[in-house]
Amino acid sequence: MVLAVIPARGGSKGIPRKNVRLMKGKPLIAYSIHNAMKCRWIDDVVVSSDDEEIMRIAENCGAEVMDRDSALAQDAVTLDPVIYDAVCRMEQRKNCIYDVVVTLQATSPLLSVQTLDSAMESFLDSEWDTYISAVNAPHLSWTMRDGVCVPNYEKRLNRQQLPPNYLETGAFLITRRACVTESGRIGQKVSVYEMPEEEAVDIDNREDWVLCEHALNKKRIVFRADGYKERGMGHIYHCLTLAYHLTGHEIMFVSLRRHAEGIRKLEEAHMPLHVIEREEDFYGFLEEWKPDVVVNDCLDTEKEYMKELKKRVRRVVTIEDVGAGARYADAVINALYEDERPGESYYWGADYVCLRDEFELAQPGVYRERVKQIAVIFGGTDPSNFTRRIYDLAGRIHEDYPDIVFHFIAGSGYDLGGNGIEHRPEQGIVVEQNVKRISEIFAASEIAFTSQGRTVYELAAMGVPAIVLAQNEREMRHTFAQMNNGFLNLGLGSRVSDETIEHTLRFLLDTPQIRSEMRELMLRHNLKKGIDRVIGLILQD
Repeated sequence: MVLAVIPARGGSKGIPRKNVRLMKGKPLIAYSIHNAMKCRWIDDVVVSSDDEEIMRIAENCGAEVMDRDSALAQDAVTLDPVIYDAVCRMEQRKNCIYDVVVTLQATSPLLSVQTLDSAMESFLDSEWDTYISAVNAPHLSWTMRDGVCVPNYEKRLNRQQLPPNYLETGAFLITRRACVTESGRIGQKVSVYEMPEEEAVDIDNREDWVLCEHALNKKRIVFRADGYKERGMGHIYHCLTLAYHLTGHEIMFVSLRRHAEGIRKLEEAHMPLHVIEREEDFYGFLEEWKPDVVVNDCLDTEKEYMKELKKRVRRVVTIEDVGAGARYADAVINALYEDERPGESYYWGADYVCLRDEFELAQPGVYRERVKQIAVIFGGTDPSNFTRRIYDLAGRIHEDYPDIVFHFIAGSGYDLGGNGIEHRPEQGIVVEQNVKRISEIFAASEIAFTSQGRTVYELAAMGVPAIVLAQNEREMRHTFAQMNNGFLNLGLGSRVSDETIEHTLRFLLDTPQIRSEMRELMLRHNLKKGIDRVIGLILQD
């Protein structure tokens, strides 16, 4: 038989009432009791305490309680006599002799049942007398000998090459009953059980408490998004922006294998990625990974799809979704639309724009009456190939405005060579692909060409008057890129003639007052708080 003893004194100077204070809605001691009672190898659980409140909480959690004598509750008393007392009294109470005794600390709330189960199974299958929970923390360390600071190593090596250096965590100590005495619990044959570092925090001070509380609030979040030529890469970029703001939570991207462009971008971003062969495979993955939240950025959803998600995940947030399934989501976020939809779960418009980090920090460039640079950016794949049309236009404009530079910013999915786009600085054409700091190009530009996706918000944040060509009918429903917000929107680009595009550009080049007014309309928006609102909706309980 196996007994778990949880020692928990009432007095705590570092954090007053530490063992009974609520951590994420539960008394701290409840975590260790839960672990002990859920562990499949432990038969009995007892809390040894001198505090009435602790004992009542322990009883409510289902544990036995042992009223500790005041002589065993003094600051100078070690745990050994406390554990010995609890074991002996429990054996009398249960009329048995235990085979194994586990000491569990109330101050290790991050310890999981899975880790405790695994440690117990390993111990019971071994010949060791004692297991001590530990983490492997190899570091170059020093010590004092005879008043001199000397190294604890023979050769300086990278951390990965250093020998193991085990640090006790205090989470648990497993030992044979014969080793439990009034003066000790450690037998002759001792080993360490290496536990996950993220479970090893032992609460000793306020900083430890904050760290544990943050860890317990950590969520598992799945982003479901694809990127490919016909759809573009905006959904991938948008989800990456959100993921970068969710550091501290466990993130996983899920994408279809056939959409190689999006997968390549996620791999370049070093994001955790699970590739599925078919849409139906997503349901199986959710059942296995058990996330807390799914962020769906795959456009319009069907009712059946969303219902299947809700069977498996507590919270579903869907992005830019006007499908029949949207009404079944917990939150629908459509920053690109200004529509009003019924219900408290719909969040629309520019208040929910998620600017990438660089635009959160970047400042608009200085207004210049004379145009020196025009930025051209049509997304990750530019399915309508507007880039080529503006490239041809640049040659004509260069004849009349030889000082102007067209700065083409091509996405990773756009084939520059196949579309005949070349870097020709002598003719005022600069071409870059996979640009890391687009905000710097925008800050140096007086005009931009773009499609009607999320880039319009980045241009607005930088105050760059823009000519907009929608890639498809869906983009035309995005209502932000209009004149009242500083954009000249020409509509569906496939229906706009080259002559109209050229005439519009020449108009802007020759009317600095109009550009100034467009810039002011853009900069009146405060777009930098949207990311906080969206993150709040994702993490909302």
